[in-house]
Amino acid sequence: MYPGKFEYFAAASLDEALSTLDRFGDGGKVLAGGQSLIPLMKLRFAAPLALVDINRVQGSTSWRRRMAACVSARWSATRPASARSC
Repeated sequence: MYPGKFEYFAAASLDEALSTLDRFGDGGKVLAGGQSLIPLMKLRFAAPLALVDINRVQGSTSWRRRMAACVSARWSATRPASARSC
């Protein structure tokens, strides 16, 4: 099965990623690799309006690793500025 329609954004900076996520609210999801989001979309268990790819964000590896160790994915999706300070 194919996923439903969604918009794809390849963020070039952290500010761009955060503003795109803010614009889509709960309908925006972060795509960072190593996730099960795409299989869930194919099965139509998840149907985001937009995917924001953060793999091209400079220095994203270090803050993603730190953020993952500090907080849950749901918490970081709703409070990204706080997660950076972990």
